[in-house]
Amino acid sequence: MKIKLIIAAAALVLAVGVMAFVLVDRNDSDSMSHSGANQMDHMNTGETDMPGMDMDSGDDTSGGAPPALSSLPETPILSPTQMGGLVMPPGMIVTRDTSMEAMAEMAAVDLKQVSYRAPAAARGDQPLASTLVNGVKEFRLETSLIEWNILPDARVAAYAFNRQVPGPRIRATEGDRVRIVVTNRLSEPTSVHWHGLILPNAMDGAAGVTQKPIAPGQSFTYEFTLEQAGTFFYHSHQQADRQQSLGLYGAFIIDPKLPVPASYDKEMVIQLQEWTFVEGYTFPSMEQVGSMPNFFTINGKAYPDTEMITVKQGEKLLIRFIGSQGGVVHPMHIHGGPFTIVATDGNPVPVTAQIQKDTIAVSPGERWDVVWTAQRKGKWLLHCHVLHHLTNDGVETEGGGGLTMVINVV
Repeated sequence: MKIKLIIAAAALVLAVGVMAFVLVDRNDSDSMSHSGANQMDHMNTGETDMPGMDMDSGDDTSGGAPPALSSLPETPILSPTQMGGLVMPPGMIVTRDTSMEAMAEMAAVDLKQVSYRAPAAARGDQPLASTLVNGVKEFRLETSLIEWNILPDARVAAYAFNRQVPGPRIRATEGDRVRIVVTNRLSEPTSVHWHGLILPNAMDGAAGVTQKPIAPGQSFTYEFTLEQAGTFFYHSHQQADRQQSLGLYGAFIIDPKLPVPASYDKEMVIQLQEWTFVEGYTFPSMEQVGSMPNFFTINGKAYPDTEMITVKQGEKLLIRFIGSQGGVVHPMHIHGGPFTIVATDGNPVPVTAQIQKDTIAVSPGERWDVVWTAQRKGKWLLHCHVLHHLTNDGVETEGGGGLTMVINVV
């Protein structure tokens, strides 16, 4: 009997406890709901300090009319600045961690170092003559700082091989033994890399890795046998993001040793480049704030100063695209019909694998050989399809600009 009374008392205590818990929980829930509703009311009426949550304040213009023109601030005009005697690009972000060495690499070309002003009509990619010395074809390259017109009214400061941009075209034949003597007339070290070529490691031109950089006033001799045929190029490999983007590059075309039936009637080389030219200062074009390019060139000239090539209707034109630019991919498009890809990076594409396209993305360092047939008479454009690259400092001239040229079919 006592045991039954104890159990009944325990059950009563437990029931009272459960009822008390439920009552307390209900009161808390009501209190939280009331408090939450008050908070939402405050948020809906703009009475909250939480950023971005003022949903009914009435001043949100995202879906309504834009601010009046008269209420907008004036656009700030950014200009080049100076740091430690260096001219820096406008708008460039510099922190306490940015070293003077890094700033020197991104700084404008020192105009006091210019040693030559090329004629405004001068053209780059001129054939480089060789001298036969004991069975070796000897070529000579010289680097220097020059002034170069990319347009009649736009004269940049450029790093140049043999006083031209691009540098002179080296042409030889598979199996040739070549010797290339490079003399450095710059005020800084340099080197030359033979892009895509199979050669002795000591001749590769990677400054600080396979050779000491060529000091100012000094020369270095590269010598090797050409084991390939195709489209190649050469460029600086010392501070290449500065030196190559300022003009130190050139085409290297190697013809096959064994004659092959010609699959084209004419050929042209297309070397691409970007420039950052602001208020008379030339900066190495880089993909960062302040150094973004505003001019673009084919073989050292911007449209409408690019060269026009003339072919006859029905003729086939071999176009050698060279990605000599430093940091931007250029999708190159040709009007007037498709082309056939016949080689890539100096390697022939088997006939069974060749495809037709009308646009091809040329990345830095790449080479594409394509054959285009002149199907209709007229002036057909060859141009980059990043449309801003068809402008000169943001402006179109005579229907284009920058990476544009004309194929004239007669």
